[in-house]
Amino acid sequence: MVPSLAKLPLPDESLLESIQVLKALTRAHRFLAELKGVAKTIPNEGILISTLTMQEAKDSSAIENIITTHDELFQVDDLRNEKTNQAAKEVENYRVALRESYRQTKATGLIRVSDILHIQSVIEPNKSGVRKIPGTVIGNAATGEVIYTPPQHPDEINELLGNLVNYINDDELSELDPLIKMAVIHHQFERIHPFYDGNGRTGRIINIIYLVKNDLLDFPILYLSRYIVRSKSEYYRLLQTARDQNDWQSWVLYIIKGIEETASETIVFVNQIRTLILETKQRMRKELPNIYSQELLNNLFFHPYTKVQFVMDQVGVSRITATKYLNQLTEHGFVDRHKIRRTNYFINKPLVGLITQQEEQ
Repeated sequence: MVPSLAKLPLPDESLLESIQVLKALTRAHRFLAELKGVAKTIPNEGILISTLTMQEAKDSSAIENIITTHDELFQVDDLRNEKTNQAAKEVENYRVALRESYRQTKATGLIRVSDILHIQSVIEPNKSGVRKIPGTVIGNAATGEVIYTPPQHPDEINELLGNLVNYINDDELSELDPLIKMAVIHHQFERIHPFYDGNGRTGRIINIIYLVKNDLLDFPILYLSRYIVRSKSEYYRLLQTARDQNDWQSWVLYIIKGIEETASETIVFVNQIRTLILETKQRMRKELPNIYSQELLNNLFFHPYTKVQFVMDQVGVSRITATKYLNQLTEHGFVDRHKIRRTNYFINKPLVGLITQQEEQ
């Protein structure tokens, strides 16, 4: 018989706030506050959200061995095409789930069970919902060994999910620092493992919107997925030692370190984007004053792979005018034209280069 999973809060939660953890928290909060401020220097937050959610979707999916390329992902309008590979479709589903959950949490200030169910249903649109059939186990892919057996009965799973969202939303249940709570919440969600598929990606989205919910960030622009990709074996090892050996400090420190490192890297990336926007703006005003507008500039950064229809929609011009604008931008080297299938894309190569460079670091 599978032992019952204890509800939150954890017993003796105050023990998690060791001197080592408190020192790590100070650093992480400092970088988070700086990132929050830097993000406000971008004139259109949609640019950051669009660019960074794309990167997060790619990295988070890579943890689940769903691998795709930037070329496939930036062609967002073609992702429903049956010729597009399944990996690209799954990554785009993640991106949509992240964007929708962010908007929902900003509107309500809550993360509800229905929100978690919606996230998973977008990531894995098979309408299976919470697990109903016993038999799910977590195993070692290399050896086939069963590492962990999550709760099996749907009533217990739903009860634990209800307890989890109460812990997320009711600050009176725990006085822990929000970043420690985030580590506990992520671990508990992974232990509940409520779905047949999509648990890891759903849990990582909960991390992001939890930071927004607690006003630690205004926009969903800090993602731990790349940090986890780089330390995947350590991530799974510490999940297991917290579960089996009650070593919560190592797990909490791992998550806090991830927040600090990721925030630091994202600050650099946001500053690079801001510099590139300003340089492009100055060049456009000087070289193409007759077509320059803030809307057209935003389009080049909101859609690294833009096209005529995107310019028509975002700038509010006719097809003829949009085509003229993009041709002039191509002639002056602001974008490169590439025909993919039957569509001409106009690629903001410096921005794509920044994104690729960040991925390779």
